[in-house]
Amino acid sequence: MTTIIIEPGFIQPPSVEPPFLRQPTGSVLFGELSRHLMALAQGRAQQCMNHWVTAIMLVLLALSGLALFHPAFFFLTNLFGGGSWTRILRPYFGIVLTLSFGTLARRFWTQNRISIADYEWMHHIRDTLAMRDNALPEAGRYNAGQTYLFWTMVLVIALLFAGGVVIWQPRFASLFPATLLRIAMLVPELAAFVLIAGIIVHIYTAISIKRSIRVMTRGTVTVAWAQQHHAGWYRETGRSAK
Repeated sequence: MTTIIIEPGFIQPPSVEPPFLRQPTGSVLFGELSRHLMALAQGRAQQCMNHWVTAIMLVLLALSGLALFHPAFFFLTNLFGGGSWTRILRPYFGIVLTLSFGTLARRFWTQNRISIADYEWMHHIRDTLAMRDNALPEAGRYNAGQTYLFWTMVLVIALLFAGGVVIWQPRFASLFPATLLRIAMLVPELAAFVLIAGIIVHIYTAISIKRSIRVMTRGTVTVAWAQQHHAGWYRETGRSAK
């Protein structure tokens, strides 16, 4: 089946040998296009790896946070070697998450600008929940749900990082007044609730929409999938590939 590579501007049907691969090995054209293809493959691999590191850190932070949030969940500290190790490791999970998501956000920052089409897409949220794709307006590379989740994560992870630094004992907590420490303990808890809810929705949609997991594991989607779920992006990619 024809596949469309996630990097915009490049469509390749794998069942047909691309013309440039039939060029002599020593030709300039073969070398340039081969390097371009390799760069695209490396870019997809980096995106997938970046996404998985972010996802794993979110899970670790959620589990360690629940373990320290209420005694009913304290048994989760056994996953990290006990209560002491949970407290020691948790700040470093947060640092890795911030760096990983920061790299991801920088890559996708300009591609997630909220547009009028996003507002129109949100007006059809009931059609989205009912999986009535034909009733939805065209989506670009990212639909409104993905765009809003992206900006929610940008805000929430920034709050989590800032709050985590303030209450990090014994490194920084002694540098801040008691009032700020109380605020720093409350705000991250609320932010974490919003983040966990958003991630649950994100995982649900990834599982419920067929072949969506392929994006995270291969970095590619089928043309049929792109036409159905992101028709605007598919047309833009097709035009840029001509």
